[in-house]
Amino acid sequence: QVQLVESGGGLVQAGGSLRLSCAASGSTFSDYTIGWVRQAPGKEREFVAHISWSGGSTYYTDSVKGRFTISRDNAKNTAYLQRNNLKPEDTAVYFCAADTRTTLRIGEYDYWGQGTQVTVSS
Repeated sequence: QVQLVESGGGLVQAGGSLRLSCAASGSTFSDYTIGWVRQAPGKEREFVAHISWSGGSTYYTDSVKGRFTISRDNAKNTAYLQRNNLKPEDTAVYFCAADTRTTLRIGEYDYWGQGTQVTVSS
């Protein structure tokens, strides 16, 4: 098993940048692919980005392409989501999730963090 803790959320103005971190413990971090998922108030959870075991492959949903960057540092057992040019519609609770497989479906992830709130003001 692996435990995940998100951090780095907060309030930022539209057009600003913010980096989220996902710290892992309990298992070998490089055994897991990492996804970022967000949930806005009153909305269902939305898949945002994914990164492979060593970071060689990444995936982004269309709404964040060119603005968000997912990365990982396996030596630090941490994954990141760098968000640039933030928009009010990016306001949500952001979760990191892990699985030993390549997983792009929210329901397929086995491990989840508790989430961190990001608010983007207009």
